[in-house]
Amino acid sequence: MEEPLSPTEQTRNNLAAEMREASRVTIIGMILDAVLGVIKVIAGALFHSQALIVDGIHSFSDVASDLVVLGVMRVSRQEPDDNHPYGHQRIETFGTLLLGSILIAVGAALAWENTLRLVAGEATIVPGWPVLVAAAISVLSKEWIYRYTRHVGERIRSDLIIANAWHSRTDAFSSVVVLVSTAGAMLGYIWLDVLAAVVIAIIIIHIGWTFTWDSVKELVDTGLSPEDTQMLKDIARNTDGVRNVHELRSRRMGHDILLDVHLVVRPDISVSEGHQIGIQVVSGMRGALENIRDINFHIDAENDENQPHTTEELPSREQVRQTLSDTLGELPADSRLRLHYLKGKVHLELFLDSPDSNDQLTAEHIREQLGDREWYGSARVWQARP
Repeated sequence: MEEPLSPTEQTRNNLAAEMREASRVTIIGMILDAVLGVIKVIAGALFHSQALIVDGIHSFSDVASDLVVLGVMRVSRQEPDDNHPYGHQRIETFGTLLLGSILIAVGAALAWENTLRLVAGEATIVPGWPVLVAAAISVLSKEWIYRYTRHVGERIRSDLIIANAWHSRTDAFSSVVVLVSTAGAMLGYIWLDVLAAVVIAIIIIHIGWTFTWDSVKELVDTGLSPEDTQMLKDIARNTDGVRNVHELRSRRMGHDILLDVHLVVRPDISVSEGHQIGIQVVSGMRGALENIRDINFHIDAENDENQPHTTEELPSREQVRQTLSDTLGELPADSRLRLHYLKGKVHLELFLDSPDSNDQLTAEHIREQLGDREWYGSARVWQARP
């Protein structure tokens, strides 16, 4: 019987499998883009279609973007390390930003060139019917590779692969424009061919801007939508033991979500109970959004948004115990001291497990001895019965 894999080994295997899938679909798309680019540029040049030539250049830009995707995916799917404890997904975001920038640059250059052609009225030759065939082949091929690539991207949760899928679909859209414009040009509206080239270039710019802007928002740690944030807060507030949620921060890393949440609980519960409450909140949030990768929860005994913050100026446990020994005498060896740091004060609970403990160790006597100290809040003494 095989031993189960450790979490680290399982993560390593998952990353390797995702990398293989991403590489395979990207290489298939790259080969298809290269073939279509050659067909469209040659057909456009031979049969007088400027729109088809621009569409072919668009296909070659897909080849360049596929190369970017292959390089970025190889780096971004590395395991977390000491320098990158959250992983390398932000490299994927940077790759998406680079891909969008390339699209904007290519689209802008093509739009400018063909706008000048349109204004100058250079369109004088009617495109030939092979242009329609080349455009139709491109539409069918690019729609297939779009669906395949997007399916893989969603399965491995990669925004870069999904972005590359949409890049492929823009090629299909632009080929549809070529079909329509060529048909119009063959009916006598020759200028439609150059106008279509401008429209295709604008489509390229729009898709590039979408990728770029989404990547910028992620790189500057834009959080979840107000609706998702409110939903997560409601889940936390409805968890047994949570009194309130006074802070929830979110950010994205690739397709994953990272959360920091402050949970207000009763101040007199144990550390382990507070941790268990946090675990229940984590479970509820993960059930609501499956792409949450990491939740860092902080347990608060009070809502310090509206109360004075507990400061480092308050005495530590050792200092409090020493003060009690100096003023009340040495504490019994079997005594237990519990401290509550609330509203800028220290509140004491002293547990005396022996019924024969010092009679001076009462709440009233402690208050008399410590009441004038700035940090003192209150005292309770629990005495074991004989």
